[in-house]
Amino acid sequence: MTDDTAPERGGGPLSGVLVADFSRVLAGPYATMLLADLGAEVVKVEGPKGDDTRTWMPPVRGDVSTYYLGVNRGKRSIALDLRDEEDARVARELARRADVLVENFKPGGLAKYGLDYASVSAANPGVVYASISGFGSGAGRDVPGYDLMVQAMSGLMSLTGDPDGPAYRAGISVFDVMAGNHAAIGVLAALRHRDATGRGQHVEVNLLSSALTGLVNHSSAYVAGGVVPYRMGNAHPSVFPYEPLPTADNDLIVAAGNDGQFRKLCEVLGIPEIADDPRFARNAGRTARREELRPILVERLATRGALEWFELLVAAGVPCGPINTIDGGFAMAERFGLDPVVEVGEGDRAVPTTRHPIRFSATPAAYRLPPPELDEHGDELRKWLTQEEDHDV
Repeated sequence: MTDDTAPERGGGPLSGVLVADFSRVLAGPYATMLLADLGAEVVKVEGPKGDDTRTWMPPVRGDVSTYYLGVNRGKRSIALDLRDEEDARVARELARRADVLVENFKPGGLAKYGLDYASVSAANPGVVYASISGFGSGAGRDVPGYDLMVQAMSGLMSLTGDPDGPAYRAGISVFDVMAGNHAAIGVLAALRHRDATGRGQHVEVNLLSSALTGLVNHSSAYVAGGVVPYRMGNAHPSVFPYEPLPTADNDLIVAAGNDGQFRKLCEVLGIPEIADDPRFARNAGRTARREELRPILVERLATRGALEWFELLVAAGVPCGPINTIDGGFAMAERFGLDPVVEVGEGDRAVPTTRHPIRFSATPAAYRLPPPELDEHGDELRKWLTQEEDHDV
């Protein structure tokens, strides 16, 4: 669009793509934020009270939830009450003009507003319509979907925690994030298909399917090997050493994933003969005899602290790392030159956020807008959506 009331367009590989974001909380907003970073113009449609995460606090920055800030940069906000016919009409017009629509309502929940895929695609055949749900649009459509539920129902919690202790959730909403990534991938693939054919399509992502594919080797153990994995604490079922090991002060993650790395580990620890021991020379033997090998390694690691071992082992090519708190993780990323924090906005609206995870040599991610206030862009968007469209998106 080129008229004065149209949303501003930025550069990037998705420049010119208009995303109508009818999602809330985490999976959908995370997906649309990634698209915004890549140049898409994202219009965040919120109810009159706003995205739920606006009230998920503490922690806060000023009086704004940091949860909300973490997944909503690069967007414009319009507050619409879909129960109000005029607001619903504005929403339908946004959907008609959009290249992409992302929603995570209960399957079928948008039909009564004329915002389901069938209705939107009838008016906008090229739309890429992405739906994110807990358990799909079939027999599981009526089951509410929250990440914690899916961590339990998928089997992840059965794998997390000490062998003799209770099951634990992961420290983040891992399957919401995974589903958001899958949604973004699905949108990009569907846009490529539209470029080739001119046709849009319905892209469906659900948390349980994202969970099952995300369990990777554990899923394969079951479907290909008939094995039901079990809780092993921090141990790996197929590799050793691949877990925290105690040193003179703190635990150190040691991840010697192949025989060559194990040999280097033994050399740095001053026990090169262990790498030639027939019991431990191959990974299968080390894994089967981990209770024999662990005390040998721990005895040597006890002679130095975790950070000292980290420097020595990394220099030798052995994968390892300290167990940091979040601040330590960011400090490590800074040390490695990853520049993990980017500031979005100016002056009082400047917000530090976490850098987009993908590096592009020609079309880098851009951070054009801070997370919007509720209905911050409502007036300009309503003006644009209620006037006759003179230009194509």
